[in-house]
Amino acid sequence: MTPAPSPEVLQAPLVVEFPFTRSLGPVQSAFLTGLRERTVLGVRTTDGRVLMPPVEYDPVTADELSDLAEVAPTGTVTTWAWNPAPRRGQPLDTPFAWVLVRLDGADTALLHALDAPGPEAVRTGMRVRIRWAGERVGAITDIACFEPYDGAEGGEAVPHSGEFTDPVTGIVAPARLDYTYAPGRAQSRYLKALADHTTRGERCPSCRKVYVPPRGACPTCGVATDEQVEVGPRGTVTTFCIVNIKARNLDIEVPYVYAHIALDGAGLALHGRVGGIPYDQVRMGLRVEPVWSENSRYPDHYRPTGEPDADYDTYKELL
Repeated sequence: MTPAPSPEVLQAPLVVEFPFTRSLGPVQSAFLTGLRERTVLGVRTTDGRVLMPPVEYDPVTADELSDLAEVAPTGTVTTWAWNPAPRRGQPLDTPFAWVLVRLDGADTALLHALDAPGPEAVRTGMRVRIRWAGERVGAITDIACFEPYDGAEGGEAVPHSGEFTDPVTGIVAPARLDYTYAPGRAQSRYLKALADHTTRGERCPSCRKVYVPPRGACPTCGVATDEQVEVGPRGTVTTFCIVNIKARNLDIEVPYVYAHIALDGAGLALHGRVGGIPYDQVRMGLRVEPVWSENSRYPDHYRPTGEPDADYDTYKELL
């Protein structure tokens, strides 16, 4: 049983999600376009093996591969695992089996889902076939899943040119990670202090360096950090970059500046956005202070204080 978290430690659900866009070479382009046309293509190696799904280089010899071969939409389960609780984005929304299927004519197996009423209906060696998606776009999801099949094993793979009308040349694959984040005691105290517009670090009892945000231990000395130290709120820009690409779902106009800011009293710099000044006037040594938006747990951005720039020698160790 997992022990219950300490009440002083925060927890929150966190989702990391982004679209991954990639272009396709001739082999992957032919494979995905073929799925759209209900044609399953593998690639033949120099020693005659047919790899399915196809790859651009032989994993054994590293030879470049380009000889495409059509395999059957039927095959044999080589191994499997039952999935009793499908998750968001998986091929089926009812319990199913993850299976490795060696399609007839191929020498390697393809991972996909098998629609079966229960684990008792699945076995290694069972015959299956592809169930095609009703609407196909040139993606692995054009194979909706596999389903049981009573037919005999198909024949050998046959050569295929890989040429199709309107080939797929690129894909966008969404990546998503859902998890519960527990920052630990040190960062929980740091986050709770931010809710009161206060920034607190922790001092190493050995090297006396103040870490912001605190980690609970000094990464240099390897000892626990318990002494809390209030830092800032003002600080100094140590280094910065100008952002020219607008992030999705972020309501900030480009260009803007993202900087490392050494808060007064801190032993290292944290990062934050610099506003209230034209982006091309931000500079190393600029003195800044936090700007808090309403009901925010953290500064929205940092703005110039109007003080003279800090001398380089006062922050050179924090670059």
